[in-house]
Formats: sequence, structure tokens, C-alpha cells
Amino acid sequence: MTSLSLKTRISLHPNNSTLHFLSQNRLQSIEFSKKVKVKTKITCSATDQPQKKYSKKKRSASEEDKGIDPVGFLMKLGISHKVFAQFLRERHKALKDLKAEIFKRFLNLQELSTGYEIVGVHRNPEHRMDFMDWAPGARYCALVGDFNGWSPTENCAREGHFGHDDYGYWFISLEDKLREGEKPDELYFQQYNYVDDYDKGDSGVTIEEIFKKANDEYWEPEENEMVKNRFELPAKLYEELFGPNGPQTIEELGEIPDAETRYKAWKEQHKDDPPSSLPPLDIIDNGKVYDIFNIPSDPAWREKFRSKEAPIAYWLETRKGRKAWWKKYTPALPHGSKYRVYFNTPDGPLERVPAWATYVQPDEDGQQGFAIHWDPPPEYAYKWRNTSPKVPKSLRIYECHVGISGKEPKISSFNDFIEMVLPHVKEAGYNAIQFFGVAEHKDYFTVGYRVTNLYAVSSRYGTPDDFKRLVDEAHGQGLLVFLDIVHSYSAADQMVGLSLFDGSNDCYFHTGKRGNHKYWGTRMFKYGDLDVLHFLLSNLNWWITEYQVDGFQFHSLSSMIYTHNGFASFTGDLEEYCNQYVDKDALLYLILANEILHYFHPNVITIAEDATYYPGLCDSTSQGGLGFDYFVNLSASEMWLSLIETTPDHEWSMSKIVSTLKGSGQYSDKMLMYAENHNQSISGGKSFAEILFGEVTEHSPGSNDSLLRGCSLHKMIRLITFTIGGHAYLNFMGNEFGHPKRVEFPMPSNEFSFSLANRRWDLLENGGVCSNLFNFDKELMKLDENERVLSRRSPNIHHVNDTEMVISYIRGPLLFVFNFHPTNSYEKYNVGVEEAGEYRIILDTDENKYGGQGLIKEQQYLQRTISKRVDGLRNCLEVPLPSRTAQVYKLSRILRL
Repeated sequence: MTSLSLKTRISLHPNNSTLHFLSQNRLQSIEFSKKVKVKTKITCSATDQPQKKYSKKKRSASEEDKGIDPVGFLMKLGISHKVFAQFLRERHKALKDLKAEIFKRFLNLQELSTGYEIVGVHRNPEHRMDFMDWAPGARYCALVGDFNGWSPTENCAREGHFGHDDYGYWFISLEDKLREGEKPDELYFQQYNYVDDYDKGDSGVTIEEIFKKANDEYWEPEENEMVKNRFELPAKLYEELFGPNGPQTIEELGEIPDAETRYKAWKEQHKDDPPSSLPPLDIIDNGKVYDIFNIPSDPAWREKFRSKEAPIAYWLETRKGRKAWWKKYTPALPHGSKYRVYFNTPDGPLERVPAWATYVQPDEDGQQGFAIHWDPPPEYAYKWRNTSPKVPKSLRIYECHVGISGKEPKISSFNDFIEMVLPHVKEAGYNAIQFFGVAEHKDYFTVGYRVTNLYAVSSRYGTPDDFKRLVDEAHGQGLLVFLDIVHSYSAADQMVGLSLFDGSNDCYFHTGKRGNHKYWGTRMFKYGDLDVLHFLLSNLNWWITEYQVDGFQFHSLSSMIYTHNGFASFTGDLEEYCNQYVDKDALLYLILANEILHYFHPNVITIAEDATYYPGLCDSTSQGGLGFDYFVNLSASEMWLSLIETTPDHEWSMSKIVSTLKGSGQYSDKMLMYAENHNQSISGGKSFAEILFGEVTEHSPGSNDSLLRGCSLHKMIRLITFTIGGHAYLNFMGNEFGHPKRVEFPMPSNEFSFSLANRRWDLLENGGVCSNLFNFDKELMKLDENERVLSRRSPNIHHVNDTEMVISYIRGPLLFVFNFHPTNSYEKYNVGVEEAGEYRIILDTDENKYGGQGLIKEQQYLQRTISKRVDGLRNCLEVPLPSRTAQVYKLSRILRL
């Protein structure tokens, strides 16, 4: 196999016996035969940076498994379970086998996860556009759009292996059109600096002058004419093979003799030539198999040859700039063009939105979609101004949906979000934003979870550059940006989405029952297919490289991990996590995703949303885990909803509250907590504020008992959830100030009304309960900012009294005391502390500015310990504790006894 590696953008899929280049200075191969492989890395710019590679170097089994223990996290936890341990070992072996299978087709894991660089539509520097997509079930492929009158024959793939490879990747080249009066380029492979080196390539030197310069400066005297002009030879061969008059099929190409046959023919042809001054290279042929590789040469000449750099600089001098290109050509696929891919399948012709399309818009009737080619001129393309903030030790995440983020009853845009919501998030004190519903989805009422186009931002909110601006502005304000990524299932739509994409049912998804979600009517990915892995892993990298997002929350892992989609009863037995209902391929995908993301993007954050709490979610992949940074405690919000909706206040169990919020305790530092996220107020339910207050928040606060109760519980629930859990906290947009209404997207049942598909930001302008709750939420964020509450180790929960309904715990220098009793107040309640000294209240939920009664007076804010053993601690405080209030004390002065 002979291979040449260049940094350019001609592309076919990366597999054997297939031509392919990569863009953005990626090292790739052009493979012609299977004998010899020669790699040459060509650096085109002084600004090129070395790329981090995932090595494919062969290692022994012992080296490969060094530091890896498939059951490591079980041993760390002291768990002995033979069946699950055997499952983990088998899963590790399956992962090794999967990687071995990957490396048969892909150079490394980086190539596997950067398919967006060659698949889809890309500008090629050789005055053309290249399109590629995966459709193994199709028999014919063409690109149709307004640029060619939607003709299915004008821009189609060639026949045979010149149009698609053995894996079903179709390749279409769209040549730019010459303007009237312009002549074709002298060089068939003439390149233009279309984007990367905008208008920096027009040297004004003719091609003949560049060739003469190369011959005079590079080649040695006395070298014959063939050697001096060897640069022109590959140019002619390239045009002969790949030009418009080249062979269209393998049969037309004919059979190419192997290197040994060609060499012997050349020797026979030149056996009578006179002595030459060429370097003395020859092959010793004694009839042995490997004699073709035995090539002696003159050591002095060899050293001289190796000291020279490749003559690529002369080639690059032939490049021209964008102005020269624009003067000579019109683009084959102009910016803003509408297009679809046309397939001829066994079931007839189909038109689909390309799977890798980066900008998609639905048609007017809402049924047929089309892709939009987004390629603005360099002077108009968005230019990044800010870099991602440093990852903090604790995450305070503000969860958002762009469409409902405005005050008006309409779909808000990315630009509206920048103007309205970003300043609010910054003022509120959060350090990260998490978006859901950003990827393109056909039906707005699905909240964005039935994704149709994984690589496209939703056109209903704006353009790709608008979303880039949003991310950039968030970074400029010190906010990380996360996406709620949906790889656990996909929309079942056929016209816009991936279902029956190429006419076959097993392209991206499983067939039969396994290919359909048990209850949601969505399609389930076939994670064991290399091309599906290629698509999904590349999608993760795409959002990071193209939009500079900082992390992902993986939505509904239970839907993908189990063939029953998580709709089963779990008792906690480890056999339930390794039985016949577990999709091992899905687990391998998650392991690969975390390995690749954390290797190439060390600062990325990955969050697992799994209702079944699969064992090892946040353990290292080398120790048998799945490799996530955080997992979501879904039980907390369900518990709070149950308490405020169905349980009388005096029957609340303090033990249940603590045990639910703490979880198992083994991974409490990895836990992301929230009192309520969008699920409570979107999924047919009500927000906590709507349950606690009803319509009261529309008015100014008064002495109404229900208002006081709701306000008190709203603050206490957030305070204990925020401070007792792990290193991350999440709040859904508007819930921090007690948004009085649920969210209801426009749908047939509400006659497509937008009345509940917005956020009432105006409530913050009028004072009252919402302003008070917002002030309290800001104090919560400041508490973490100033005291590093979330980043400290797990709290010492030393006091849980179900009778008196009091909870107390210590975290760092802070003491937290909660009285959930609806009626009983305590004038001097004893809580234990370890350090003797003076403790001062730094946060009180009952302060007037937070909508409370202010029952604890300022002179009571400072409390001194007494030497009395309480709760197993050496000292205690006698604290005032009104009903339905909570206080945070800080040790302000230590007393030495």
C-alpha cells in the first residue's frame, strides 16, 4: 500500500483502498494499493500546531492493560458480586475487540470522532465543493437543490468505487462554474485560499516561472529532464485519473501492474541506455519474495537527499487567493442554497435532508425539510472573541430553553436570549448555562428531545452564527456552556430525520421492536455499528470544535442502556445491571465517548442522567466505570414534589429527606443536585411555585398564611438541596424566583397557544414575592462563591430529629440548621458543634428582604458555644429556631480553652 498524506480538503471516507484527504491540517492518507506505505506530512502554514493523536501503535497485552482493572471500582467499594464482576470483565474484552475493529478502518480514535471534517458539504481549495453522506442501502445518490433546479441527474455520484466505497459512503464533487469570458486554470489541481489564507496567495508569479524556480533551486545539476520535471508528471497523472475525462468505473480504469512488474518493465526498456549521472539506486533481485525491498544506494548521495526538504513550497506558491477565485468562478453551491440528497433505493426514489447537515429549515407546510448551505464569506463569518472560562471547582448551572426565554408569547431567538437572559444569569451568580432543545427538531412541542438533525442548531432560534455569538457572549461573562445532548434515541420522522434514511430500516437504528422506544415512539440507535459510532462520536466533537461548548448532559441514559428502555422495576440487585436486558453496545459507546472527550478536550464536563443509577457511572473507565464527571440525583426532585403535593406538612420525614439528598454517600461529590428542573414544570406537571403559591405571586406579599408557608418552604427546599449534596447544582430558568406558571408548549390540545410558553421576567420588576425569592437565590450563589460550600467535602450530618422536624449538619466552617415543623418554634434549640467559639448567622431564610417575618433579631445573630456534649460533638449551640426557617452559621472566632 502506497500512501501520501496531505493537508487539503478532497475527501472520501477513511477506509482501505479509498482516496481521502482531510481539512484543518489533519494527517490522512491516499491509499492506492496494498504493498508499500509511505507517509509524508506536509506543513502548509507556519501557524500549524501539532495535533494530539490517539496512537494506534501495537502493544503487548500486558502493556495495553497496564493500570486497567475492569472491576476496580467494585474492589474500591468492597463489593463482591461474581456475576456483575464477570460482566465487567467481558465488557472490557468487548471494548478491546471493538477498538481492534475500529483500527481496521480508522487510523485512530481521533479520525473516528472527527467525521464532520469530511462528511457533509465542504469547500475544497481546488475550486469545487465536496459532498459525502452514508447511505449503504442506496443504489444511486445525487445532490438536488435550488442551485441545480432540483435535478436528480445534474450532480450525482459516479458509478462504482469512484462514487461510493464498500461501506456505503457516497461522494459527489460539484465543480465551481467558470464566469463568462474566463478560461480554465492552467493547472487542473490549481488551489485557492478560499478561507484559511484569505487573499494571501496571489504572488503574481506565473506557473512557468514557479516550475523553473523549482528546477533551478531544488534539483541537482546533471539530473536528466525527466527528473527535473518530475513535478509535472504527477500533475498529469492526477488529471488523467481524477479529471473530468478520467475513468468513470473500475473497468475503465483497467488493471494497474504491481510495482515489481512495472520496475522490471522499466529495466527492460532502459537496459541499453548509456551511463547516467542519476543517483545509484537499484534493486537486488535474487528471486526471493522480499528482494524488491533490498535497495542499495550511495551513502553520500543518500545523506544529501535526506537533508533536503520536500519541494512542496514551490507547489504552494501556485495557490491563488479568494479574489482571484471570485473573479474566475461562481460557487457551485452558493451560501444560503437549499438542498437535499436524492437516493434511488430498492423501494424507489427518496429525498432526504443529509444526516450531517449543519443548518436545516422546515418547509412551509411543516412536512418536508431541506438543508441550507451555511458558508458565509470570511469577512462576514463569525469571529470568536472570548475563550472558555476556567472550569470552577463547583458548578452552579442555570438550565435554559431558548424558545421560551422571552417575556412575549412567541418563540424567542438566540439574540433575544443574549439581550434578556444572559445579564440575568450573570446577576443571579450562576457560573454555567445548560441548554436543552438546541439541536434541530421538527416539532416544537417535543421540547427539543425528538431530535431530527443532530449536527444542526434549531433554525427557529436563529442561524449557526447566532448560536456562536450566544456561546461567545456567555464565555465573555464567565459562564460555561453545556448542552443537553440526546443520543439515547432519535425522532422517528422520515422526511427530516434519520428513520429509513436510505430506504433500509437498519441504517442508523435497530430493526423490529428493539429499534423503537417502548413508549415514546422514537427510534433506538444501533450502537454496535461502526458507522453509527462514527456519526455519534463525531457529533460530540462537532459541538465542541464548531461551537466551543464546554460539556454535555447525556439525556435519559436508561433509555439506551436497557432494551426495556428503563421501564422496569429495580430492586438494587447488581444482576439487574448485567442481565439479558442490558445493551452492552450502548455501554461501550458511553465509555468510548467519555474516553475520547476527556482525552482530546481535558476540560470538558460530562454529566449522566440515569434514573437507574447504573453502577460505576462516575468511575474511571480504566477501573470499570463509564467515565462521567457527574451524575444527576433524580430522586431529590421527585421526593420534594411528593412532599409538597401529597404529604401533610407535619408528616414530612426528616430521615427520608436526608437519605434521599445524600444518596448512597459513596459518590456524593460527583452528584448534581436540583430541587426542580424543567421536568417538573414542562412534562404535564406544575412548578413548585404553582403548587405552593397558586396565583398569589401575581400580587405583593401580605400576611396570608399560605403565602408565608409557600415562601418559607420554597427557600428551605433550595437551601438544603444546594448545600447538602455534591459539587454541582442546577436550577431551571425562572424557578429561582418562583415562576407562577408551568410551561406548556403550543400544541393541538391548547390550540397552539403561546400563552404559557414564556417566562414572566416582569414579575421581578414589581417587587413582591418573586423579587424576594430572587434575592434569596442570589444569596445562595454568593454563599458558594464566598465560602466554597459545594466544593467542600461531604457534610457531617449529625442531627436528624423526625419528631421535632429539625436537621442540622456541618460543612467546612459552616453550620446549617433547619426547622421544617409547620407550627413549633424553639427558643433555645441545642445543636452540636465540634469547635468551641462564636458563631454568627450569615444567612437566614426568615429575613424580611427574603419575604420572611424577621423573627430572629440582629442581637441574636451571634451565638457562643457552651461546653456540653450534644450529637456526639464536644460543644453545642443554643440557637433560636422559628418554625419553617433555616439558618446558616459561620464560625467567626475560635475559643481556646
